[in-house]
Amino acid sequence: MKQWKQQPQPQEPIIQTLEQQRAEKLGQIGAALRRRREDKQISLEQIESTTRIRQSFLRAIEAGNIDKLPEPVYIRGFIKQYAEALDLDGTELANSFPLEDYRQSLKPVGVSLPPAQLQTSHLYAIYILLIIGAVSILSQTLSNSDFQIGQNTQSQPPLPVANVAKPKAPAKAKPVANLKKQTKPVEVGITVKDKSWIRVTADGKKEFEGELSPGTQRKWVANEQLKLEVGNAGGVLVTYNQEEAKLLGQLGQVQRVTFKANNTKL
Repeated sequence: MKQWKQQPQPQEPIIQTLEQQRAEKLGQIGAALRRRREDKQISLEQIESTTRIRQSFLRAIEAGNIDKLPEPVYIRGFIKQYAEALDLDGTELANSFPLEDYRQSLKPVGVSLPPAQLQTSHLYAIYILLIIGAVSILSQTLSNSDFQIGQNTQSQPPLPVANVAKPKAPAKAKPVANLKKQTKPVEVGITVKDKSWIRVTADGKKEFEGELSPGTQRKWVANEQLKLEVGNAGGVLVTYNQEEAKLLGQLGQVQRVTFKANNTKL
């Protein structure tokens, strides 16, 4: 008798989570940056002085230790500054670090069906019917209104002149009490000089989060307070309530600022 051999089952592809993708990519980038730094004989102290990034973050990047680093958008900013300090293409290297799962970009393409076509004769017929219906409704409405007006006129006898009440003089308007001056709203505008990640929260509600390119100008308004988080403080000019624009900090520096309606910022 023939012996049947069991066919090998095809293995399902292993799908990495977004955290695994980031950790793996950070390990590759960190190893490349460490080799480049050692080849150029540059110490971490020198990199820290140039980029203003703490040595603990630099070591975590080189070791691929993502647990000791802040949010992924800040990690991308650190990679950019670190790479440029080593004369590498910081933008290209930073963009290779994933912020979103690649599977989210696979969206089904919708198929639109052409609308039903009506013949010209059908359109004319519908148009005529609509006009006839509108005229009938309008005529009936006017007839009912005339009939009701005639009934009201006949049922009510004319009033004698003595019973006609004299119109009262309009009451003088009372002076409005002095209202408290409302607090001036918070108005914050930005001008992006270098690519940066930005998050804006107005009165506890997130208004914007994302990466903006150089030349972008935005403005947000809040009633009480507005929080601004910037991943590249040296690349963003900020104006507060029409004041002079100022940089929030140094290039590559993460900065969080809260603007309040009483002309103060924290």
